[in-house]
Amino acid sequence: MISYKKTFDLLKKKDVSMYKMIKDNIISPSSLQRMRLGTSPTNRGIDGRTIDSLCKYLDCQPGDLMEYVDATAEE
Repeated sequence: MISYKKTFDLLKKKDVSMYKMIKDNIISPSSLQRMRLGTSPTNRGIDGRTIDSLCKYLDCQPGDLMEYVDATAEE
């Protein structure tokens, strides 16, 4: 499963609000919700264009936004 917890940590660190990113057309509310949920069989996550926009906006690399978490290890 892909976790986007690192994105929310980065937003906090850079003092960037989710509202501002939506207002600036960096990310849609639905993509932001998918990021909150992480990837799973019922949630497809976000696409490469959204990752590209976030990296440009936050001046970071994709690995700064997400990480792989073994969902079976949590069970």
